[in-house]
Amino acid sequence: MARGSWNDKTKVVPEAHQALDNLKYEIAKELGLPVKQGSEDYWGTLTSRDCGAVGGHMLKRMVHYAESAMSNGVSISGEKTTKIGNGAAGSEAEYMNK
Repeated sequence: MARGSWNDKTKVVPEAHQALDNLKYEIAKELGLPVKQGSEDYWGTLTSRDCGAVGGHMLKRMVHYAESAMSNGVSISGEKTTKIGNGAAGSEAEYMNK
């Protein structure tokens, strides 16, 4: 990748890189894609569609995790929150009146 690319930025949570890498390879394995962890991220033998499918499944799983955490009263930042409403359509009005 070219110098100055997005990957050169300082990570907000440095540990996230390894966790996301593990998730990527776990999903690739579930999809039956022929990549091995530690292969220095060379995925050149895969189609763009397959690589996109891995990214799509990663996003889907992360959204599911975030929704589960929030429904259990944990904010995305990891802080405990008070649950407002029951998650039904009217809960936004309850939140705004708080």
